[in-house]
Amino acid sequence: MSQEQLTLEAIQKGELTAIDALKKFGCFRLAARIHKLRQKGHDITSTLKIIRNKRIAVYSLEKESK
Repeated sequence: MSQEQLTLEAIQKGELTAIDALKKFGCFRLAARIHKLRQKGHDITSTLKIIRNKRIAVYSLEKESK
């Protein structure tokens, strides 16, 4: 399974950070995988959070309102 597919599966289950992606499936360039998924039409949001005095991007799928 490609890193792009693994990334999509992970964010479908919840939030994902670069550290999570590195630990879970060896992805060093999460932002590049997210960029490709966005180009394919996935509505992925990124939120900056501060964790241990560092800004971390947290990615998730935008929830569709019904």
